[in-house]
Amino acid sequence: MFVMTIDQRRSRTDRDRVPDLLTAVADTPVLRPFDRTAGDEVQAVLTDPDAVVSVTLLLADEGHWSIGIGIGDVETPLPAQTRAGRGAAFEYARVAVEEAKAARPPLAVRGASRRAEHADIALRLLTEIVTTRSAAGREAVSLVRGGLRQTAAADELGITPQAMSQRLRAARWELESPTRDLVVDLLTRADRPVADPR
Repeated sequence: MFVMTIDQRRSRTDRDRVPDLLTAVADTPVLRPFDRTAGDEVQAVLTDPDAVVSVTLLLADEGHWSIGIGIGDVETPLPAQTRAGRGAAFEYARVAVEEAKAARPPLAVRGASRRAEHADIALRLLTEIVTTRSAAGREAVSLVRGGLRQTAAADELGITPQAMSQRLRAARWELESPTRDLVVDLLTRADRPVADPR
């Protein structure tokens, strides 16, 4: 099980961004929905590691959030409200979000096994790939991710295919998909009992 605890950065000098966050993640598949727990903090329970990655990348790209991901068991039956949940995943998420506040990028994955540490490192690398792109790189990646071939994307941007290739290379586009697959795999493995050899 995955618990995400997300805390707004610099909330004392910024507006309340929680309503925007709740709108942005409203369609995310969750076991218990994203819910304001206290002040400017939000929490959710998820079972899908790909959804965990999607939310992390979305929020890390905005730059307003410290993101903690806890992996472990939760007490069942889960209460209707996320903030009333208990269990190891909630405890690890609390540790993770506190550590994320001093980390770069501001995220952390914590759990009982070394697998969680590996997922943490891989998710940090993926986040760095995605969030450090230039505006031109983001634009190029967006078009290709949306299904356009590189030549069509180049035409759309009014640049040569060679310039498009350079933008995608600078944006490290070729690393995004395999790195994301790696993160999902590591999160999946971290969510299994340590005795499980898969």
